[in-house]
Amino acid sequence: MKRVIALLLALALVFGATACGTKDNKTNDTAPTQAATPTTAATPTPGDDKPAEPTPTETPAVRAEVNVAVLKGPTAIGMLKLMDEDEKETSANDYTFTVAGSADAIVGSVIKGDIPIAAVPCNLAATLWNKTSGGVTLLGVNTLGVLYILDTGTSVQSVADLKGKTIYATGAGTTPEYTLRYLLSSNGIDPDKDVSIVLLSEASEVAAKMASADGDTIAMLPMPFVISVLSQNEKARIALDVTKEWEAKNDSTVVTGVIIANSKYLAENKATVDAFLDEYEKSTAFATSNVDDTAALAEHFDIFKAAVAKKAIPYCNIVYKAGDECRAAVNPYLQVLFDANKDSVGGKLPDDTFFYKR
Repeated sequence: MKRVIALLLALALVFGATACGTKDNKTNDTAPTQAATPTTAATPTPGDDKPAEPTPTETPAVRAEVNVAVLKGPTAIGMLKLMDEDEKETSANDYTFTVAGSADAIVGSVIKGDIPIAAVPCNLAATLWNKTSGGVTLLGVNTLGVLYILDTGTSVQSVADLKGKTIYATGAGTTPEYTLRYLLSSNGIDPDKDVSIVLLSEASEVAAKMASADGDTIAMLPMPFVISVLSQNEKARIALDVTKEWEAKNDSTVVTGVIIANSKYLAENKATVDAFLDEYEKSTAFATSNVDDTAALAEHFDIFKAAVAKKAIPYCNIVYKAGDECRAAVNPYLQVLFDANKDSVGGKLPDDTFFYKR
């Protein structure tokens, strides 16, 4: 009898456990899944112990490494905000910036592709295009006219007054020299016979000479070096605005600086270059609308002292012109240089393949 009672009790326990298990499973099946499952995690399939696949946003983007060169002068100003963002690692690409004292220091690296993007004088870009049979491509204009004639007296009131003078300048074989030569010749002055042009290697050397000049000294300098001289030598003054004098003689304007890319690099890294151009356009806009902050960055990156940059930036004509705007500004300017001296642009005018089309 005891064995029968024990058997009945055991069967009762088995049926009770089975009933409880059935009830629990039904509750899980009918419970709202949205309340039970977080929206950020995948709902696991019963019996599947594989981890959920990561979403694309969980994979960090790789920043392309790009070497970029600028010259220590106005062409660097439009790049300063981008340099700042790169330093903070918030730029789209991972840049390494080279700040050179002269274009000669970076030309070889640009041709080889070691520095695939660079800010250079406009006529040098055309010369390199000819020299390399299209090995460089013009991405855009970054700087218009920034040149001024200074003197430490009152003898220069017009371009004609430069006849018989010694003029200190910089940029042998690049935009500043050819701009000065055109300015003189278009006003009836032979630059090889009627004046003495002394070309020093860097604008800083010309500025130092003007800053300490005692007698009547004349020089052509770009901003912001002009401001530096005026702040150091009370006898110095701006005698002529080269851009205004240029525009008075023809319909074009002075194009001082441009951005170029190694053509092979551009063809193989179009997305990277386009990302650079998008960032650079924003950087130039920042430079012209946030003068104080840009001036502070100029000192931070050892381009110019902030006090000098603050006064000079509004006169540096920092721009970003790409596509048709770039072509419309560059072609007439190069034509003027070509007419004056075809070697100033490398022997022939570039064709449309010179200009980048996005």
